[in-house]
Amino acid sequence: MLECLPFRMIQEMGYMPNIKQQVKRTRKSEEQRRRNRSVKSALKTQLKKFEAAMAAGNRESAVEEFARASRALDKAASKGVIHSNKAANKKSRMARSLAGLG
Repeated sequence: MLECLPFRMIQEMGYMPNIKQQVKRTRKSEEQRRRNRSVKSALKTQLKKFEAAMAAGNRESAVEEFARASRALDKAASKGVIHSNKAANKKSRMARSLAGLG
């Protein structure tokens, strides 16, 4: 029954692994999960800001937000939060939409 639950739920229920290395691995996994979640959240925010600037039709702010979103995508890809190809594809799509705003 416990195998199908995420570790943080098991931990909240009061269960802990007996093996020392598994305790560390579990702790590190939770740290990585939180870090990845934070990076993903910041990335989504930047992408939404770019989309809002595009929807407003303001080219100057869209160019500025494109630079910020592009940097956020590169950072997320370098940290392994998203795949590098996904970052490249998103940047390409954003650049095409920005060129269409012209």
